[in-house]
Amino acid sequence: MILKQYYLGCLAHASYLIGDTRTGAAVVVDPQRDIDQYVADAAEEGLKIRHVFLTHFHADFVAGHLELRERVGARICLGARAEAEYDFTPFSDGDDLDMGAVRLRILETPGHTPEGISILVFDLDKDAASPYAALTGDTLFIGDVGRPDLLASVGIAADDLAGMLYDSLREKLLPLPDQTLVYPSHGAGSLCGKNLSTDTVSTIGEQRRHNYALQPMSKGEFVALVTAEQPEAPAYFATAVALNRSERPTLERSLENALRGLSVDETLEAQRHGAQVVDVRVHVDYAGAHLAGSINIGLGGDFAPWAGSVLDMERPIVIVGDPGAEKEAATRLGRIGFDRVAGYLEGGMLALDSRADLVRRTERITPSTLAELLATAQAPFVLDVRREDERRKARIAGSHSIPLGQLARRIEETPRERDVVVHCAAGYRSSIAVSILEHHGYDRVSDLVGGLDAWKASGLATES
Repeated sequence: MILKQYYLGCLAHASYLIGDTRTGAAVVVDPQRDIDQYVADAAEEGLKIRHVFLTHFHADFVAGHLELRERVGARICLGARAEAEYDFTPFSDGDDLDMGAVRLRILETPGHTPEGISILVFDLDKDAASPYAALTGDTLFIGDVGRPDLLASVGIAADDLAGMLYDSLREKLLPLPDQTLVYPSHGAGSLCGKNLSTDTVSTIGEQRRHNYALQPMSKGEFVALVTAEQPEAPAYFATAVALNRSERPTLERSLENALRGLSVDETLEAQRHGAQVVDVRVHVDYAGAHLAGSINIGLGGDFAPWAGSVLDMERPIVIVGDPGAEKEAATRLGRIGFDRVAGYLEGGMLALDSRADLVRRTERITPSTLAELLATAQAPFVLDVRREDERRKARIAGSHSIPLGQLARRIEETPRERDVVVHCAAGYRSSIAVSILEHHGYDRVSDLVGGLDAWKASGLATES
């Protein structure tokens, strides 16, 4: 038996290749949309990917099931309750898929979504009675369980799904042997839960002992617990779910359009016609010089989730970055369904060397300078774009809170007639926020160097 985990840090997403070396059969579970790694690894092991499973219709990324179908002829497999535009094989509770010495057994585990499944993996050469591992999708995480509130927009109540989740966990997963390995679809940083561990594998026994949501409690107590204080879901989540149900173009086809070099004039023309210019360089470089009106979302951070939170999926995108970064940027946008990439600025910022009229710079301010300004009569407006849970732990006295994901729709809460200093924890999110403010015509905006981390490291006071 081969069981390999792939972990994509930007989306905190885990996917799996499972195969039997004697028969050469393999499956992929919850693949990311760019599938080269699965195909290459399967070929290296002498395996043919015959099936691709989705444990559910994911909200935070577009899965690569259609890409595997087109590339290697893999059969798409979903839970029996799933409804999709494309042809698939439905699997009900207790159904098996045998691959020589490897057996996959499906457990229907609704709760995060109605069609959710978990997959038990048996190594028949070692133990035909007890599962070696459980691929739990977004039903059971390490340290948490899947959030039940993501389908409210389509009329499925969070309380109803939470009740299903309670039953799935206690009737299907908790009865498994303690030594069964737990392989979830996400880890820390995913917005599909609120308390996910940085570990990427655990056991049923460990989760039984330490996962807060698996402790003894009534169904009512569980429902109240798992529906409370969930993080705000990015706007693209609902669209990603729809794309995972739909027959859509493959990523390969999408990248054909995205990887097209544009001149400065073509970039400006696209911008005039509504295209979003996205600068994917690190925030320090963006502050030093950037194209007027561009939005900074650096590839070095949580690029895809923040792109999905602040960009409009219906508008074209032009990428600005260091030469050679355009394919990575377009691929990472494609992973969350942003396929309307019109191209990239050929040559990056070097293309603007002779166009100083198009270049803007972002003012950056140190914590000590900000502290001095706050003590004056003309104190700036300090905008904190962190999440509310971060802000509750520590904040700059007198600062104002607009979480980054809400900034565009709450833009007028930031005054235009005052100097504005924006901060987050360390500088990544504040650079995005500054670029959004500048895009909306704010011209008295500064970025706090190093964010609240630098403020505290400078010995300056916070409140909680």
